[in-house]
Amino acid sequence: MGYMARSGLVWMEDCMRFLGSFLRIGWCRGLFWLYLPSDMKRSFAYMASSMVRLSAKCVAALPVAFVSAAFVATVMLSACGGSSKRSEEKEAAMEETVPDTLHAVTLYGPTSYFNYRGEEMGFDYENLRQFADEEGMVLDLKVAPSMQALLKQVSSGEAQLAAYPVPKIEEYSKLVKHCGPKEITWQVLVQPAGKHRISDVTELVGKTIYVEKDSKYHYRIKNLNDELGGGIDIVPISRDTLITEDLIEMVDRGEIPLTIVDSDIAELNKSYFPRLDIGMKVSLEQYSSWAVGNDCDSLAARLDRWEKRRDSSPMQKAIYKKYFEQSKTIPLVEDEKALRGLRLRKGGRLSPYDDIFKRHSSTAGYDWELLAAIGYNESRFDNRIVSWAGARGVMQLMPVTARAVGIDISQIDNPDVNIMGAAKLVKRLDEALSKKVTDKNERLKFVLAAYNSGLGHILDAIALAGKYGLDDTVWQGNVSEAALMKSRPQYYNDPVVKNGYFRGRETVDFVDKVMRTYSAFKSVNHSK
Repeated sequence: MGYMARSGLVWMEDCMRFLGSFLRIGWCRGLFWLYLPSDMKRSFAYMASSMVRLSAKCVAALPVAFVSAAFVATVMLSACGGSSKRSEEKEAAMEETVPDTLHAVTLYGPTSYFNYRGEEMGFDYENLRQFADEEGMVLDLKVAPSMQALLKQVSSGEAQLAAYPVPKIEEYSKLVKHCGPKEITWQVLVQPAGKHRISDVTELVGKTIYVEKDSKYHYRIKNLNDELGGGIDIVPISRDTLITEDLIEMVDRGEIPLTIVDSDIAELNKSYFPRLDIGMKVSLEQYSSWAVGNDCDSLAARLDRWEKRRDSSPMQKAIYKKYFEQSKTIPLVEDEKALRGLRLRKGGRLSPYDDIFKRHSSTAGYDWELLAAIGYNESRFDNRIVSWAGARGVMQLMPVTARAVGIDISQIDNPDVNIMGAAKLVKRLDEALSKKVTDKNERLKFVLAAYNSGLGHILDAIALAGKYGLDDTVWQGNVSEAALMKSRPQYYNDPVVKNGYFRGRETVDFVDKVMRTYSAFKSVNHSK
């Protein structure tokens, strides 16, 4: 074959490869041509026509059979492109199959997904939202009632992604493909911090440990007790009575000495109870990650690449800090008793904002001292406070709540605007609950609970109270108990519950504290 013929084939191969690549990329990438400057378009057109003319001249002298074979070979080369090309094209094709809508499923829980004061939150949820946003996908999130249901949805194709730490065990790996955010946890001993802390498992002999009955913690401590030859006093607690989070709080309060939980749950709760020590491991490491269906290779690949990018990103560090490090408690003043005694002096002012509380009390429909009591327990009258969840100002308004009551977000840190927004919220909650609880004095407790947690959780608690034989019009010992029930899976997955997991203890304590503060403020004859 002469030089011209060989050159012609090379040109023809280049032309066909270019055409084949363009066709594989698809019409949408043709927008590149649409926005190409006119002078560059002319250059491309001239180059393409030259290649075609030259190829035609060179090929004209070749036998038909040879040209046909060369044409077929060229098209095949263009389609296949060699082994290195194949992997690139496969990855590109995989990318193009990723859907515009991401159908994900998760579980309710304190670290995964929950609703707080009307806003969706959770460590896994915020990471999922970040992934969807960065990849340009619309998020469609559903909540499964159990791990088994979650895995079934993903393996059947009903959902594409399990945005929840799925344990890496053989049973689950047959159903789904692990990918994306990875998590390593272990079980830890929860104990009071201090010089008498336990630092070695052998020191557990002779100690009493409370655990959820028939939980993985129960099985682990029984195995550890056998390994040590006995001597650990194990107290199993029924889940109908208390759950792990209750036990952690009881350790903090000194009501029980020790308990065992997973390290991530321990970290989260230490942000509520900073006096706890969670440093001693009592189990081997446990591995888990998000998961997709076994046929979702493209989505798995994209999640793995995103995981590498986000692992050390400032955004990831901020999300982790928000849920596992930032304190969830209100900072106390140095001398709380002295401060309250000063403010409760007869005829004295309660706060720097008394005049504002008085001005907006008519909007709330309650005494100004009630607004003051809410402000005191939310922020200690410190307008600079921003909570871990993003609540702001003296009344700790969430941005989503402020918008709902017509507050300009740019003004949320203005004390007058902040208190006005809180007054509007109290009025709105009172109206929403008026048909459920007709007695206004009793309804006040429901209003305070809804102010702290969001209306949806209190409506859930009312529904649970009615279903399980409690008085759904009385807070103390009835709906308050139902609110506590909403931290347990069997109750927050109950059909009558619409808003999922809820850390009820915080809200029950809030209602009690505000009512006591309100009573103390009212008992003093303040200047009107």
